[in-house]
Amino acid sequence: MSRVYVFTQYGGPETEELRERPVPEPGPGQILVKVRAAGVNPADLKLREGQFGRSHTMPRTLGFEVSGVVAAVGPDVEGYAVGEAVLGPVAPGEGGFADHALLRAKDAVAKPEDVSFEVAATVPVAGTAAYDLTHQVELEEGQTMLVLGAGGGVGHMACEIGRVHRFRVIGVASEAKREIVESTGATWVASGDGAAGAVRELAPDGVDLLVDLVGGQPLRDLAPLVTSPDRIVSAADEQTATELGGSGRANDPEALEKIVGVVGHGVLTPEVAAVFPLDRAGEALAAVAEGHSRGKTVIVP
Repeated sequence: MSRVYVFTQYGGPETEELRERPVPEPGPGQILVKVRAAGVNPADLKLREGQFGRSHTMPRTLGFEVSGVVAAVGPDVEGYAVGEAVLGPVAPGEGGFADHALLRAKDAVAKPEDVSFEVAATVPVAGTAAYDLTHQVELEEGQTMLVLGAGGGVGHMACEIGRVHRFRVIGVASEAKREIVESTGATWVASGDGAAGAVRELAPDGVDLLVDLVGGQPLRDLAPLVTSPDRIVSAADEQTATELGGSGRANDPEALEKIVGVVGHGVLTPEVAAVFPLDRAGEALAAVAEGHSRGKTVIVP
């Protein structure tokens, strides 16, 4: 048997529970992974609340990204062997808060030996988002990138990517996340009503790229600071970004492989804020819901 953390109907945390099920068998093109760590994301809360639609089969396992060891290989799968350490997003309709998870072989990537399973589990969602958002608009060395929501898992990696490319990075986040933002080499600006004024003082000629991870009014407040509206990219509020002349996130199909390579060489160091055992997955989700975590929250079976 294998444990899974599920929600049984759309709603709040009262719908969550830990269950047991038979160990799944991988289908064509799939690999079965013995989960060693699973990343927790705001998307898990949106899924549970029904923001991604309400047609999922119940109970539905939570968790979008995992790292672990291949336990079985499905038909027509080449390039992976039992015992190999991998990471990746779970297969559509599957979940990662579990002892075992199913991944599509084409979506998985080998885990670098020097990267821990906990760190590896933060990369498939946050890492690829950070890569896509920071590469969607081409900047040159010395240009200014503004990250709204710089203290979370995606924001932290986006700031680090900016440092690697030698951009000037300004990160907007709460006071509690100042240290993690500044650890990337970015200049921290306090979130809230005064953020736009503070950024304007730091970049009187405007910013060359606005990476948005918050949306709503904070995005509207900062949008006038961008040198051109089409340099606004948002993973949080595509509708508002589009209204302002920008766009949502464009997905690079090779983003995971590229960002894993960078992490594997130690150029980026994803921040793991907290680690919870599977039987305390509800606490992990609550921590992400509160929005106070510095970096990423991870669950380990």
